[in-house]
Formats: sequence, structure tokens, C-alpha cells
Amino acid sequence: MADNYLENKYDNLMKSKTSMSTKKATAVSSLMLKNRSYRGYDQRCVVTLEHLKHIVSVNDKIPSARNQQVLRFKLIDSDNADKVLNLIKLGSALSDLHLPIKGTEPRAFIIICSIIDADKWTYTDLGISCQSMLLQAVEMGLNGICIGAFNKEKIKDEFNLEAEPLLILAIGKGAEKIRIKSIEADKDHKYYRENGEHIVPKVKIDELIL
Repeated sequence: MADNYLENKYDNLMKSKTSMSTKKATAVSSLMLKNRSYRGYDQRCVVTLEHLKHIVSVNDKIPSARNQQVLRFKLIDSDNADKVLNLIKLGSALSDLHLPIKGTEPRAFIIICSIIDADKWTYTDLGISCQSMLLQAVEMGLNGICIGAFNKEKIKDEFNLEAEPLLILAIGKGAEKIRIKSIEADKDHKYYRENGEHIVPKVKIDELIL
């Protein structure tokens, strides 16, 4: 029975895809499709520290390379959001738009830090953690984005962090229309805006498989 478990699950999934137009996608697939990088947010939706804590709560359940568990998290709600906003950059590929547009700035953040000098295993954990937290946010009806363009030293000083900041997640209710566009691997990968819609090119799966 155990030997056939995965085979049966796969067969059932393939059968369900034949009528996908009338059925909802599986939970994981649905969450991944909704998990887009938002640069504009509906500020009427207030993200609390409790919401952020729930998002971070995935981290005692997910894998960790060598089980080192060296990531730590600083939660920032709207009271201190401006301190972060002044030290980050969003939408570098759309510099002419000066994102985020005024009035759509994110008002909650998670600063992800490491308590050791980051190595390749730390960055392995960082990727797992970020994706897991963003999926948790989507499950809660929220959205987010990973921000690597920020002033690390000033963030560290502003929030008296002893751990090293590696990445910042912005969290909120997305206020943009985002669409994935399938492309060949040799085409331009840069995201762009078209008729008010944010287009994200993604290489076709057939070209990702070696």
C-alpha cells in the first residue's frame, strides 16, 4: 500500500488536471500562483504584530540546512514602517515609476537576520524561510515581496540589531494586478507594466528541465 501511495496521488492529480477549468487548483499550486511580488499595497488593510508573528511561526516547522536554525526575525508594524521605507528600494527595473506609488507603500515588514556570518547554508535557509513565510501570508489573504535592496548598516543601527540583516519582507494586502507571462529562456526576463498590469516573464517549464 505504501509503495503505491505516491503513484496513486500522482494519478489522481493528473486526472484532476483534465477538468481543471471546472475545479480549483490544489492548495499548494493555488498559493504559489497567488504568491506574487507586490510593490503596491492597500493601506486600508492594517497588518498587526500578531499577523506578522503568525507569518514567522512557520519557521519552527520548516527544513534548515544542517539544522543550524540561525535566522532571527525583527517584526515591524505601521508604527515604525517609515523607518524601514526610508532605507529600502523597490522596482529597480521600473525606476521611472518611482515605486512604490505614493499612498501604496507597505506598512509592515519582517527583517530577516542571521546570528552567524552568513554562509551558503544560511542562504539556503533564507530561501526556504522567505518562501514559506510568503505562502503563509497568502494563506492569510495577504501578500508580500522580498527586498534585498536596502541599507544594511542603517537598518541595523535603526533597530539596534546585533544579528546581521540579510533580507526584508514587506507584508500587506496587494493592490496591483499581476500576471505571469510564459517565455523562452533566451527572451528578456525583466518585469514590466502594460496597461496598468504588472507582467512577470517566467521561463517555460520545458526549458527549465535539463
